[in-house]
Amino acid sequence: MTYVGISAETDSPRFGFIVSRQVGSAVTRNTIRRRLKAVCAEALPSVRGGASIVIRALPSAATVDYSTLRAEVVRCLERKASV
Repeated sequence: MTYVGISAETDSPRFGFIVSRQVGSAVTRNTIRRRLKAVCAEALPSVRGGASIVIRALPSAATVDYSTLRAEVVRCLERKASV
């Protein structure tokens, strides 16, 4: 689930991640958070400046592989926060 807020400023985009205990143990939550950070760093050039993006990981994120997670995040970013 992705939330996007756009401001008039042209600063670099900001990302925030919500990974609740429902996703799994601390190890699982940190793995998901690191994967999300890597995907967002990769997609950074295509994200609009001044965007504030919050990505909430649902419990199903614990069972998907990296490529599926990456595809979902990129799809959401393209739809909501692309240049």
